[in-house]
Amino acid sequence: MDERGLAPTTVLRYVSLASRFFAEHGLRERDLAVRDLTGAEVSAFLLAELDRLSVTSAKARVAELRSLVRFLRLRGLTGFALAHAVPPVAGWRDVDVPHTITAADVERLLLSCERSGHLGARDYAILTLLARLGLRSVEVARMELEDLDWRAGEMTVRGKARRFDRLPLPVDVGDALEGYLRLRGAANTRRVFLTLRAPTRPIPAGLVSNVVARACERAGVARVGAHRLRHALARELLRHGASLIDIGQVLRHTDLASTAIYAKVDLERLREVAAAWPGESR
Repeated sequence: MDERGLAPTTVLRYVSLASRFFAEHGLRERDLAVRDLTGAEVSAFLLAELDRLSVTSAKARVAELRSLVRFLRLRGLTGFALAHAVPPVAGWRDVDVPHTITAADVERLLLSCERSGHLGARDYAILTLLARLGLRSVEVARMELEDLDWRAGEMTVRGKARRFDRLPLPVDVGDALEGYLRLRGAANTRRVFLTLRAPTRPIPAGLVSNVVARACERAGVARVGAHRLRHALARELLRHGASLIDIGQVLRHTDLASTAIYAKVDLERLREVAAAWPGESR
């Protein structure tokens, strides 16, 4: 966890799979008596796990099981490199068009918040961060007061794998945060966003999607998850002429391939470069 910068929830998934694997084979977790473990047993366990999972979840399960058998090999607890017995999951990247919502619907979500109250001010600030900066749910939940540099007009984003990024703090985002913090008042935590019901505590990442769902219901917009607002921001940036490199910097992608999927959402430009089907008019 410390070496790879894994989130506690990720560690919990890995530990949970290891516990099921040991229980399946009647192994003891304390002394890890796994020297006679075979590739066939590893493959059979994986197939049983994948029977009820989607492709995305199956890929995660493969990564978890490979990590476990590599650990066992590294510690000298197995006689073979069993990671090769964990087959990859068939699935092709970037075959779908990213799902998004229109800029008009995003504005409806923002306008649905009653900002004079504590709940509405908090939800508005969260939605503004999602819509204007494309933050992930976990990045919103992790935000701390020290991350807001009011004088410099900048903010720090606590991203994946302990990555810290510095972003400009737009005026509307700053106003939304200030309005919420004034109503929130002092607290015994440095986290920005807190629950409303006692005992007051920092919000979990899952609550961010709940905020978006409630806003969709109020605004009469089809229900979407928090990540759709990230997609919507990328679409608007592309529509206004931003390059994929620029969009990748805003979304803080480490790989341009992660940004390239958004080239598919600008259907108007794609129609301009699409070749006519033989024998048909465009």
